[in-house]
Amino acid sequence: MIRLGAAGGVDRVVAVGAHCDDIAIGAGGTLLALCRARPGLRVDVLVLSGGGSAREQEEQAALTAFCPDAELALTVLKLPDGRMPAHWEEAKSAVEELRLRTAPDLVLSPRTDDAHQDHRGLARLMTTAFRDHLVLGYEIAKWDGDLGRPVAYQPLTPETAEEKVRLLEEHYPSQHHRSWYDREAFLGLARIRGIECHARYAEAFAVTKLVLNLGG
Repeated sequence: MIRLGAAGGVDRVVAVGAHCDDIAIGAGGTLLALCRARPGLRVDVLVLSGGGSAREQEEQAALTAFCPDAELALTVLKLPDGRMPAHWEEAKSAVEELRLRTAPDLVLSPRTDDAHQDHRGLARLMTTAFRDHLVLGYEIAKWDGDLGRPVAYQPLTPETAEEKVRLLEEHYPSQHHRSWYDREAFLGLARIRGIECHARYAEAFAVTKLVLNLGG
């Protein structure tokens, strides 16, 4: 198993989601682990939809909990859910503005091959705007069955995996009616990804491009 540990060099993170709860579902455990390892970590978050609604309030409370002791800056826009391709210019402008005001060591984004058009569109914007950064594409299980073969893993301790699920259940009551939004789904996927990297639980990511510096 090849392991490259870079947590000590991560001081600024950018995380983006098409919808409130995307980041927490796809990378909530990773954020918990990072923020605990790096108190004072700067986390800049952009979410494209849900602004001005109860979902924005859920997102603020949730990400505050998922980023303990971090310097969190959250922006939630009002693009309509499911219509991101029709609002490409607004999304592109928001991503470009985020790039101008941030210099992250790590970017958390949806996967570029995600089946949901909002996720996929945002991911493709991120890999062009943040072309000189390490962009990890998180995964979200869904009806489409689009989970692939990830290449990067963040192992999660059982305690962190359990806390992730607890925070998801606590902070997003608006999603409790959805058939896929439950403890079994979240822990089940984390267990499978854990098997793939010799851990109990893990979150997995796609990587579009990675530059190694193994000689210095």
